[in-house]
Parts: sequence; structure tokens; C-alpha cells
Amino acid sequence: MCWASPASPAYRRPKKTSDLIPLCHPLALTRVAIDLHTQDHPSGVQVQATVETVGPTGVEMEALTAVQVALLTIYDMLKAVDRGMTITDVKLLEKHGGKSGSFVANP
Repeated sequence: MCWASPASPAYRRPKKTSDLIPLCHPLALTRVAIDLHTQDHPSGVQVQATVETVGPTGVEMEALTAVQVALLTIYDMLKAVDRGMTITDVKLLEKHGGKSGSFVANP
């Protein structure tokens, strides 16, 4: 499978987060990176998004939106093969900046 396909919409969606999530405001993003990794047993795809801005705000909602859009795109591409796929364990791993400061999830 070409991983550029599910990653492509995921690159564009963080800029639209304010259209999807109430109370989110449009941000000037300086970097969006999407990493997709497959695993065989159990079969699955891991998606990680990194989003950055120079503004004084956090961009965790934009990163989480990018991950969900990539996963939904993968689901849409593979639903003919397995409609029983699940999207699980989407979480914030690390955040720096914004009013609440830094956050790093426990391993």
C-alpha cells in the first residue's frame, strides 16, 4: 500500500481543526509531520503526528486531528477487506508550549 495516500489528507487536516472542534481557533502551523508504521502480529498501523507553531499556543488538537484523519483514511481504503477494523489508543504523547506548559505521557 502506498502510505502517501492516507498521509496526504492528514497533512491538510490540522489546518482545518478549528472548523471541526468548537473553541479551537485557526493557527499558523510551521510544521506537520506524519509517520506511519505497520506491524504484522497483530496486524495494524501506528500513526504519529508532530505539529509545530511559533505562536504562544499548544497544537495538540491539531496533532490529534491529523492522526484521526490518517486512521480514518486507512479505514476507508481497507474497509472492503475488513469492516471489523478498530481505531484504538489515540493519545497525546508529548506537548510543549501553550498555557498549560509541557506534558509527556508515561511510557
